[in-house]
Amino acid sequence: MADPQAATLTQLRNIQARTGKTVAELLAALAASGQVKHGQRRAWLMEQFGLGYGDANTLAFFVDKPVPDLSGAAAATLPAVQAGDPLDALYTGAKAHLRPLHEKVMQAVAALGPCEQAPKKTYISLRRKKQFAMLGPATKDQVEIGLNAKSLPPHPRLKALPPGGMCQYTVRLGQTQEVDETLTGWLRAAYDAAG
Repeated sequence: MADPQAATLTQLRNIQARTGKTVAELLAALAASGQVKHGQRRAWLMEQFGLGYGDANTLAFFVDKPVPDLSGAAAATLPAVQAGDPLDALYTGAKAHLRPLHEKVMQAVAALGPCEQAPKKTYISLRRKKQFAMLGPATKDQVEIGLNAKSLPPHPRLKALPPGGMCQYTVRLGQTQEVDETLTGWLRAAYDAAG
């Protein structure tokens, strides 16, 4: 299992490399912006510094919190900086049109509360104390959400998976209208169970 703290350090280093500013400088600029709500802060960071949703979200969570040391030996052992937003790699070519659907799901997730977003090769892992969901393109027409929730009521949209996997359920979406109360309820159950 990937170390969430190391993933956050890598993400913060990548943000610094892409913007040419330290995390402290970015947070100072954000404080001076006057934005007070998390979503407003995230949107402001995206607009002002060209950050992707995940990077802006992570920075917004560090408001009024201690920022990890990014300069020591631990930082030197982290992987090299990857250029661009991780979503750019997931949503390319025939799957590019799915990115607004991904972002709509992430808006629903953000409304649940804070969480870590850890980009993987084919999806984004969403974590609290443990992973509660996975989100990424499944086909050229659908995104898939993996849900780590012990017992959800049966539903035609919900597919139960065999025991022992990373998630107990998956659901596929092809349209933004499918990000509804039912889906939000499933995300909430997984989010709450992850601690």
